[in-house]
Parts: sequence; C-alpha cells; structure tokens
Amino acid sequence: MIDWNQIDTILLDMDGTMLDLHFDNYFWLEHVPRRYAESRGFSLERAKAELLSRYQSVEGTLEWYCVDHWSRELGLDIALLKAEVDHLIAVHPHVVDFLESARSWEKRIVLVTNAHQKALALKMERTKLQGYFDAVVCSHDLGLPKEEPTFWDKFQQIEPFEKSRALFVDDSLSVLESARDYGIAWLIRVLKPDTRGPARESEGFMAIEDFSAILPG
Repeated sequence: MIDWNQIDTILLDMDGTMLDLHFDNYFWLEHVPRRYAESRGFSLERAKAELLSRYQSVEGTLEWYCVDHWSRELGLDIALLKAEVDHLIAVHPHVVDFLESARSWEKRIVLVTNAHQKALALKMERTKLQGYFDAVVCSHDLGLPKEEPTFWDKFQQIEPFEKSRALFVDDSLSVLESARDYGIAWLIRVLKPDTRGPARESEGFMAIEDFSAILPG
C-alpha cells in the first residue's frame, strides 16, 4: 500500500485515528447532555435535542473543538466533565506498534490535531503517547481547524515538510479533502474511528481499519 522509501514525514490525527472516537461520541452525545440537563432542570431528551442543534451550528469550525467555547456556552466546566469519564479514553489497536516501527525507520512523526489544548493534555496523560512524536501541533495554536485550506500554509511555517514525501492519516473526510487540495501525496482514511460504531466508506482515499495494515517493514 505504501512505499516507505518515499516518505520522510508522518502526520497523524488523534481522535478517531489513533484514539477510539467512542470517548468523544459518548462524552458529547451522552455525558454532556446529562450534566446539562441536571444543571438546567431539563429532561435528558430536551437537553440532547438542544445540544445537537448547537453542535451542528458550529461543526467543522474551531469553536466546535474548543473546550473553553463550550464551557462558556453551556455554563459547564467541560475539562472537568471530560476528566469524569477519562477511563473511556483508549488507543486504537496497533497504534503503538506503528509508532515504534516508524520511529525505528527514523521518520519524522508529527501529531496534528483539532483537539483543544486541555483535551490534548488529558489524552496524552491518559495514553502516554506523547513521547512518540517529534512535534505536536494543535489547530488552536494556529487559529484554524484542519478543515480550512489555509491551515496547511500556517502549519508549514512552524513544521516544514515536503508534500510529496509526507503521509497523513485521519478519519475525517473534510480534513482529508483539505489535505489533498493542499497537495499532500500520501493520504489514508481510518474507516472505523469509533470501535462501537459502523465502518465508514473510503470515499476515494486509501483506507485502513487499523494500523496493522500499514506497519513499516
């Protein structure tokens, strides 16, 4: 699937790609509505309906991913609520095998995430993955989500890479389309970001169900 001799830089998404998206789906669709309902005296059904509408209104923007934005909007301490269910944070199968193998091949490995810094810190503390990366780039530090075409121009300014010799792995179709438009040569979509949810379609991208399919060597 991949000619590793043609790749110098590996760019990796976090949520849904290396980490099971079940945590995030459960958090936003079940845990936050429950706490929101309790704080407002709403029924759970009313809270879920209201929050879903509010989520959809900013989906794909930096606000959608921003812990501080939702804390202000909902009157809840979102970082604290995440910590309440952090036992659900889990690494996808074969991710550590892949990272160890890629490091032994002396590839530059960069985590590129839309996750807010507070969520990123919680997940790195829980998973102990941070030591595998040569750099960690958070879209909040750049002021743009990965979906935006100009994200990659800003990314290049702090983490230069050769587009023709880079691999990017993500689960989001809109993010991968943005990366393709930018000219990143090697793109892979993760088809099962949530281990308890259905598999997605490849939508024209190279695709994997887990990282065993692309282990170097």
